[in-house]
Amino acid sequence: MIPRIHKQGSSTRGLLNYLYGKGTRDDHVDPHLVASFDYLMAPDPGRDPSATKEDLQRLLDQPLHLLNEDQRPDRHVWHCSVRAAGTDRVLSDEEWGDIARRIVAATGIDSGGADDAGCRWAAVRHADDHIHIIATLVREDGRRPDHHRSGQRAQAEARLIETDYDLHRVTPGDGTAAKRPTSAERHKAERQGRERTAREELREAVRGASAGAASTDEFFDRLAADGLLIRKRIAPSGDLLGYKVALPDDRNKDDEPVFYAGSTLAPDLSLPRIRERWSLRAECAEALSEGGPELVQPSLPPVTHPAFARRRAVRATWQALLIIDHGDDGMAAAQIAAAGEVLDALAKTSAAHTRDDLRQAALVFQRASRSHVRAVRGHDHALRQAAHDLVHSGPVLGRGEDGATTAMVIDMAVFLAIAAANWHTKRHHSQQAAAALQAAEHLRAAYQAAAADPIAALRQRGQRLAPRICERQADLMRKALPELAGRIQAEPGWPALAATLADVRQAGHDPAALLADAARRRELGSADSISDVLVWRLRRSAHLPAAPGTAQATPARDGRRTPPSTSVTPPADRATSRSSRRP
Repeated sequence: MIPRIHKQGSSTRGLLNYLYGKGTRDDHVDPHLVASFDYLMAPDPGRDPSATKEDLQRLLDQPLHLLNEDQRPDRHVWHCSVRAAGTDRVLSDEEWGDIARRIVAATGIDSGGADDAGCRWAAVRHADDHIHIIATLVREDGRRPDHHRSGQRAQAEARLIETDYDLHRVTPGDGTAAKRPTSAERHKAERQGRERTAREELREAVRGASAGAASTDEFFDRLAADGLLIRKRIAPSGDLLGYKVALPDDRNKDDEPVFYAGSTLAPDLSLPRIRERWSLRAECAEALSEGGPELVQPSLPPVTHPAFARRRAVRATWQALLIIDHGDDGMAAAQIAAAGEVLDALAKTSAAHTRDDLRQAALVFQRASRSHVRAVRGHDHALRQAAHDLVHSGPVLGRGEDGATTAMVIDMAVFLAIAAANWHTKRHHSQQAAAALQAAEHLRAAYQAAAADPIAALRQRGQRLAPRICERQADLMRKALPELAGRIQAEPGWPALAATLADVRQAGHDPAALLADAARRRELGSADSISDVLVWRLRRSAHLPAAPGTAQATPARDGRRTPPSTSVTPPADRATSRSSRRP
C-alpha cells in the first residue's frame, strides 16, 4: 500500500472538482465519501442528491474563518492518495474508511478522537484500488497542525496496515530513492505514446552520459550527442553551479521545453556529486605521480580495444568483491556506487543481443547504489577507471573475443550484484537488497545471451577430446574439487571446462593448482553453472583467449602479449589470490 502526500494546494473546490469528476481519462467510477472528520455531518455530493461540492467545501474550509484574512495560509489544502497493490483484494468502503482514519491520525492531520481540535478532512473513493484524502491545514482551534514529515509517517503506518489487512508488503524505504514520476508526468507520457516519462528517460540518459566521463566538458558533450537540451547555471563569477536537461519534444502548454535539474532526477546526478568522480580520478592520478597510497592502483597502459577493457573490468570487479566482503562500510558503499557506473558503461557499449538486459540491470541497480552509508571515495578508483575504459574503448561486436570477454565480465558482475545484495541485507537496506537481486537476474539473462556462442564452441571442442584426455581432466577435477566434482561433471558445461583445462596445460600452467585457486576465489553455490564460472576464471587467470579459435596469447596487464608461463598464478593476480583464500 502506497500513501503519497501531494503538493499543498490553495483551492479546496478545485480538488473536490477533480475527486468527484470523471477523471483525466474518464476513469473515476462512483465517486463517494468513505470517511471524514465527522461522518454524520459531512455531506457526500457523490451519493446524496441534496448535497453539493460547495457544501463540502464550506464545511472543510470553515476553520479558515477563525483567522484574519492576512493570517490564513496561502496553501491550506492537504492532499494524500492511498493506493493498494495490483495483487491486493478489493477492499470494502468500511475498510478504506478505517485506513483513511489511521493515515490522518499517523500524519498529524487528525488525532483520531484524542484531540477534538484536529483538522477537518474527508476521504473520497472513485476507484477500487485507491482513495484520496483532502484536509484543511487549520485546526478547529485556529492553530496549524503538526504534520512535519507526514510522508514518512504515512509510509510507516502503511506498513502496519499491510500486516493488519494481509495486503502486499511493500519493501520499506530509507529516503534515498530517486523521485518517482508524478501522476501528471505519467498521464502526459501516455497521451504522447511514450513508454516512460520524460523524467525517467532523462535519468537514464544522464546516468549513461556520466558513466566513465572524466570531465565536465566530456559530460556535457555526451548529453548533447544524445540529443538533450542543456541549460547551465552560471554564477556571477563565471563558475558552473549546476545544470538542467530536457527532451526536445517534451514541452509545456506554452510550447517551452520542460527542464529537470540533475539533482531532481536522482540524488547522485547533481553536478557536485558527479564532479566528485572526476576530482577523485585526478587526485588518484596525482597520487600516482607522487608515489601515492596503496589503495591507488598501479598505472595501467591505455586501453586499445573493447576486449582488453572488459578483461580489465573483470580484474577491477574482483577487487571490488574483496573490498565489499572485507572492507569497512564506507569502502564497500563506494564500490557498490561505482559498480552502477560500470553497469551503465556495459549497457552503453555492449552488442544488441545483450543490451536490453544490461540496460535493465543498470536501471534497477541504481537503487542499490544509494544508501545512507557515506561512501569513502578513492577505493573505488579501479571500478570507475574500468567504466571509463569501457566507454572509451567503444562498442563491442557480439562475437569473437569481444563477445566472449563480454560474457566473462557479465559473469563477474552477477557475483558483484549478489555481494551487494548480501551487504545491504545485513544492514537492513531492504529496497537496495531487492534491487541488487533483481539486477542479478537481468545480468544472468544477459550472460546467457553473451555466453551462448563461446561456451557452445568450447563444448564442441571438449566433446572432441580424446577419451584418455577426458579421463585425465575428470580425474584432475575429482582431486582438486572433490566436493563439487560430481555436480560439475553432470552439468552441460563440463565439456567446455575440460577443453579449458586442456588449454591451460598446453599454455604451460599447472591446471590442478590453477583450478583450485579459481574455486577459492569466490563461493560457487549461487552460480547457475559452476563449470561456466570456472571456465572464465581459468581463461582469465591463464591469459587464454576468451573465445576459442583466436590467438593463443592475449593482452596481459602491461598490454603486451603473454607467452606461455609455468607459474601457477599470473603475477597480476597473486595478491588477490592470496587475500581471497579462506582461513
